[in-house]
Amino acid sequence: MFLKRFLSLALFAILLSLTACGSLGGTQGDGFNLFTPEQDLELGRQVKQEIESNPQEYPILPEQGNEEVYRYIRGITNKILNSGKVNYRNEFAWEVKIIRDDETLNAFCTPGGFIYVYTGLIKFLDSEDELAGVMGHEIAHAALRHSTRQMTKLYGVAALTSVITGNEDPGLIEQIVQGLISLRFSRTHETESDEHSVIYLCETDYNADGAAGFFRKIDTGGRTPEFLSTHPDPGNRVQKINAKANSLNCGTGRDYRSEYQQMKAKL
Repeated sequence: MFLKRFLSLALFAILLSLTACGSLGGTQGDGFNLFTPEQDLELGRQVKQEIESNPQEYPILPEQGNEEVYRYIRGITNKILNSGKVNYRNEFAWEVKIIRDDETLNAFCTPGGFIYVYTGLIKFLDSEDELAGVMGHEIAHAALRHSTRQMTKLYGVAALTSVITGNEDPGLIEQIVQGLISLRFSRTHETESDEHSVIYLCETDYNADGAAGFFRKIDTGGRTPEFLSTHPDPGNRVQKINAKANSLNCGTGRDYRSEYQQMKAKL
């Protein structure tokens, strides 16, 4: 299968690195990554298949009859992707689907850029820049390849090598795919994604600190979102987001509040 071939190439690259450097080589973010970007995309496709074959747990909002909402959400995504700051802009899929679940405040992005946004989150937020901030955060997790860095840390080189040689425990790849759906990020990764959300939005006409509005509302809204179960708070989140926007001299942007309310009314 594709995954085994990709893992074989990755292991070969690691062996070269070990031979040349005597170590696991350089890192970006928190931890070494055994996977290649091509593997991120392949794993993302497998996660997508897992999600979309389970409509009871992940009821995807149909495109038919919801064209305007999808066009609106994908317009936000495209603004972020066209900021010129997103890694793997042309290599990853960056597909967007909406999950029809008004009780869940969540969004996530798989490796390789398959983005899922819950109607509960869309309805919870007040303005377009807030949703753009959250989506920028999720896009950053994929663009910085946080998921496969975490999976490398969880499973280790030995376990992933067993996949290549065919001696893996039954269902190891399935375990990896399932684990990606509910993967808990590190606080370091959360800080990186918060910062990159600001970096992305700073190049758009949005308020660059849009994500801060989401976290402020969580603090005062009395609802504990599913988002926080996989996205631990690194501390002083709102202040750090605002500080990042100020450090980049992003200035004041637009929130598109009235347009956002009109879109919400269509859900």
